[in-house]
Amino acid sequence: MLQTLDHVNIRTAGLAAMRRFYVEALGMKDGARPPFAFDGAWLYCGEQAAVHLVEVGKAPAGQGPRIEHFAFRAAGLADFLQRLRKFGCAYSIALVPVSNNRQVNVYDPDGNHIEVQFDGREEADLSPYTP
Repeated sequence: MLQTLDHVNIRTAGLAAMRRFYVEALGMKDGARPPFAFDGAWLYCGEQAAVHLVEVGKAPAGQGPRIEHFAFRAAGLADFLQRLRKFGCAYSIALVPVSNNRQVNVYDPDGNHIEVQFDGREEADLSPYTP
């Protein structure tokens, strides 16, 4: 039985920009990574290496099946939105029916859709942001 999401592995030709986005815009921590024979980065959500970046020689092909999005649960909606605005990262917010949780939707530099979900009781300016 599945228990939790361990990590997402993303191939990228733009390792520096991707690392910067996940650390500065999303607030993840750059952390320990085994000494693989290829370059990359492991980005942590708390104690978990949740996003593994793998550098490739050219941009991954945009054709064919791909992940529509991956999602994180989070707390601190107002601070998170302020972080995104400071980074200059566009976002939109959707309301989940019934639970009233708020989904903040962003895209990393390679165009991957990321959802960050917050408890609907958190207060914040919910205006969409486009730099």
